[in-house]
Amino acid sequence: MERVLWRRLRHRQFLGLKFRRQHPVGPYVTDFYCEALHLVIELDGGQHTTNAMADARRTAFLESKELTVIRFWNNDVLKNVDGVLESLAEIIRQQQS
Repeated sequence: MERVLWRRLRHRQFLGLKFRRQHPVGPYVTDFYCEALHLVIELDGGQHTTNAMADARRTAFLESKELTVIRFWNNDVLKNVDGVLESLAEIIRQQQS
């Protein structure tokens, strides 16, 4: 699912923002990272329903580095990437106001 979203984020196609894929932050590798917004996007698959504690620790660590973490389900990206991007744009607009 990362590839589906990456095709829409790379080369500053989304709101003119530069995203990095598979960007390391401490002991973790984030799915997507936007330095300008201090924003991490994580895509979650079915395994994340059984690893809720690990995800919570990961999110807490990233937030301790003053990063905003946004999570989307893989299934949502696959079925409705435009909707995911609309949600992401709205979250970014709210952060900037």
